[in-house]
Amino acid sequence: MTSRSAKKLGVIIAVDGDIAQVGMYEMSNDTEYLWYGDVLSGVKVGAFVTINQDDVKIIASVVSEKIIDQQNTIKSKEFDNRYNPNSINRIVQLKSKGVISDGKFEVTSKFVPMIGNEVSVTTKAELGVIYGISKAIARIEIGNSLLEGQKIELPINQFFASHIGIFGNTGSGKSNTLHRLFIQLFRTKHKQGIIDSGSQFYVIDFNGEYTSAGQFAIEEAHKKVYKLNTRNGGKGDKLPILQSYLFDADILAILFDARPATQVPFLRSALSLWNSSNFTGQSFTRFVVGTLKAILKSGNDATADSIDNWVNVAKKYVDEQLFDNLNKLKYNSSTEGYEGVNGFKYINKNTEISINQMKVLKFDKIGSQIIDAFDGMGEMQKLKMHLEFQKVHVSAWKSTNIEHINPLFKRIEAAFDALEKVVEVVDIKEEPLPYTTLNVISLVNTNQEVKRVIPMLLSKMIYDEQKRDVNGGKPKMTKHLIIDEAHNILNGSHHNVGDDWQDYRLSVFEEIIKEGRKFGFYLTLSSQRPADISPTILSQVHNYVIHRLVNDKDLQMLENTMPTLDRASFRMIPMLGKGEAIITGNALSVPTLVKIPKEAEHRPDSDDVELTEVWTRSGKEDTEKFQKVE
Repeated sequence: MTSRSAKKLGVIIAVDGDIAQVGMYEMSNDTEYLWYGDVLSGVKVGAFVTINQDDVKIIASVVSEKIIDQQNTIKSKEFDNRYNPNSINRIVQLKSKGVISDGKFEVTSKFVPMIGNEVSVTTKAELGVIYGISKAIARIEIGNSLLEGQKIELPINQFFASHIGIFGNTGSGKSNTLHRLFIQLFRTKHKQGIIDSGSQFYVIDFNGEYTSAGQFAIEEAHKKVYKLNTRNGGKGDKLPILQSYLFDADILAILFDARPATQVPFLRSALSLWNSSNFTGQSFTRFVVGTLKAILKSGNDATADSIDNWVNVAKKYVDEQLFDNLNKLKYNSSTEGYEGVNGFKYINKNTEISINQMKVLKFDKIGSQIIDAFDGMGEMQKLKMHLEFQKVHVSAWKSTNIEHINPLFKRIEAAFDALEKVVEVVDIKEEPLPYTTLNVISLVNTNQEVKRVIPMLLSKMIYDEQKRDVNGGKPKMTKHLIIDEAHNILNGSHHNVGDDWQDYRLSVFEEIIKEGRKFGFYLTLSSQRPADISPTILSQVHNYVIHRLVNDKDLQMLENTMPTLDRASFRMIPMLGKGEAIITGNALSVPTLVKIPKEAEHRPDSDDVELTEVWTRSGKEDTEKFQKVE
């Protein structure tokens, strides 16, 4: 449309930087105009208007409005004619957003409003340029602009090849938005390319909202839902995790809540030995029986209870009667060695243990049963067995106080019991990992230890895998990590308080969000409490979808970390309705107020509970039961 065909609203009467004032031609406050067959948004706070300057159209948004009384120039309240219809004028304040030049919208300070420039209503064609994306650019539809009803599309490359933040209070619609973003992506013609390239999407679902069939509009053959469960016997799915990542000192220190001064060094040493030894049943047995032999030969250099400690561990895996003769050994201070019954020759540091002595002590049978026990275990139980014998080994010669380590093993027992219910340990030879295009990991039925560790463990594993695949070249496939309720694991309030695991937890995700883009690894965070997320992580987000937020700390955090959000849009955040959001970031030219629709059928299991419906249904069921009894 030409400027001549646009409805004239007023003229610029004052300019102060990017803020301009418009003297309106009429006092009309119509919410909409019908103009040349189009219904256009009226002049109201948040709406766009067009400032005409030769062939350039400066696009501005309304930030405030007021009226002035021309006859009441001295502001007297005594004049009867104050605010006379023939005396008052409407003044609207505008903030420049960008310009339309040569049919394209761009953010620039090259053109600024000038006194005398006419202001007109922004037409549908101009809105299309502001919000629009070239038809040649791949895009998805996310919803409609709230004020104008204009279709809003997001460019796939600029939006999804970035880190995304979705924030809003409970019930504001953020779960629906997260789902809609990716369901719209999978509805495009690029879905088959996503599948064929081997690109993968991982959804960390703390509340079990994304597990239903049909969600994300992707065939079940390319979707895997892992419903992890540490409750009721743990009859749930198991998540494939590489052994090298699970059996990592930093990860296990987190899982076991190991104390930094005493227990973490023990774990590091024991795991270093474990990972370097590649134990089999035979080699492991040689090592642990060798510990017992060394204790016997050490005399009083070893602690008095070291043999008992070794036996107490071994009893878990060996028939108890095999230790009868071993239990009869007594320490003789004169020979500085151990003696038995029935003429058993003493053992000390100056003698070797004879074949007959090993036979009397039943080392061969004990060793055989340890071999069988070890070879018949799963990987986690093998490691647990190794840690138990390592505790004996490091404490036998007084280099470590066993009392400092003992409390750790109660937590090891509980942690491994939980992990065995949710994790399948995969040997490194079995790479690539058996994940598919879309992987939903539901943690709703897991305990706090698993909720804390699994997201970090999975994230680091798939991120390192992506780095290895890229290896200095261009990514041939991408990985997208989507974390719902991200404040659960990205809380920055405990950072740098002295505990190694807390620093490690955040350092993993900080590396991902700082370096991930160049490897084709992208993070999407959804949270009702952005203020609880580490500022370092939040500052690296490139595109935001902001639903209603009212907490001052959350709003302040967003204000400090969102350079693309203008003041007028920021003030609207606490007033947004359900499903309404402000989208801003690198993918859009201007912050955009959008109404995001719900999916009619397949949507997250996050709808508000209708209490009257529940109570009505329950009452009806009770009535039916009563009638059956009668």
